[in-house]
Amino acid sequence: MGFVGGVTLKRILHIASKETWNEALPGGYYTPESYESEGFIHCSTPEQVIEVANHLFRARRGLILLVIEEDKVDSPVKYEDPGNGSFYPHIYGPLNISAVVKVVAFEPLSNGCFALPDIT
Repeated sequence: MGFVGGVTLKRILHIASKETWNEALPGGYYTPESYESEGFIHCSTPEQVIEVANHLFRARRGLILLVIEEDKVDSPVKYEDPGNGSFYPHIYGPLNISAVVKVVAFEPLSNGCFALPDIT
């Protein structure tokens, strides 16, 4: 979370491929391939993202981490439990690029696992 002018800003994260992100930039909205089948964009809190990355993206290269300011997202954001007792943020619609406050390289370590980069 960030802190600006006495207001706490909630940040959520999305793991994306560099290629898909770069393709979205000219249009101003990002929609990953999984949106078509899932109906939402999967996101995580900073506390959740490493577990998600190591489970779903282990050793995958060419990834970036989108740092999203939740209050700037045009589409609805809902926190939902996929059945494991944790609530994950899901964006129900395209992600407006203006809500992305930082893009961070997100490459695995030599053992294939991920570590949280500086997202501040």
